[in-house]
Amino acid sequence: MSRPLHPKVAETDHDILEVIRHRWSPRAFDAAGDASDAELQRLFEAARWAPSSANEQPWRFVVASARRNPVAFAAMLDALTPKNQAWAKHAAALVLTAVRLTFERNGAPNAMAWYDAGQAVGFLSLQATADGLATRQMRGFDADRARTACAVPPEFEPTVIIAIGRLGDPEALEVELHRSAEMQPRQRRPLREFVFVETWGSAFGATGS
Repeated sequence: MSRPLHPKVAETDHDILEVIRHRWSPRAFDAAGDASDAELQRLFEAARWAPSSANEQPWRFVVASARRNPVAFAAMLDALTPKNQAWAKHAAALVLTAVRLTFERNGAPNAMAWYDAGQAVGFLSLQATADGLATRQMRGFDADRARTACAVPPEFEPTVIIAIGRLGDPEALEVELHRSAEMQPRQRRPLREFVFVETWGSAFGATGS
């Protein structure tokens, strides 16, 4: 008998929103699980309200549902590296995120485009967690294949592919390294290593001797 599913809840040093504690990036998806159009639309509605420089909203998403459009799903899956394909094939949907690096109004470079798109994906991921969906973002894919499969216009750059679905059993993962990683506790740097007061290296919250 396989072990119970193992949602990895973060052990935080300070009180934060529960949805943040519960958000993580699994590889194990339930092949029988699905995500309805209404559920997916809620995720993109959340992304829609992310902040962006000059309200440019430089992100675009292309959705391929495994059940409703298996041909499009297979084409996007084919753009992934073989190791990512091994587990992502069980997701309910794959979503390509593309970013426009210039402002629509004048064609000038938008130095904040990547940052803004990252916030949109962050909002999407938290909404997914709140709704009981799992997500994992991937950079391991062939951008040219993804561009062709999704007909991405030249002014947009394929950035990440997001797997979305229901949490599955880690024991079902084909790669042993993936199975092991799925069961490891989540870890992050402590605040003192990345939050400084007034000058770099002066740890926030540190007490004097």
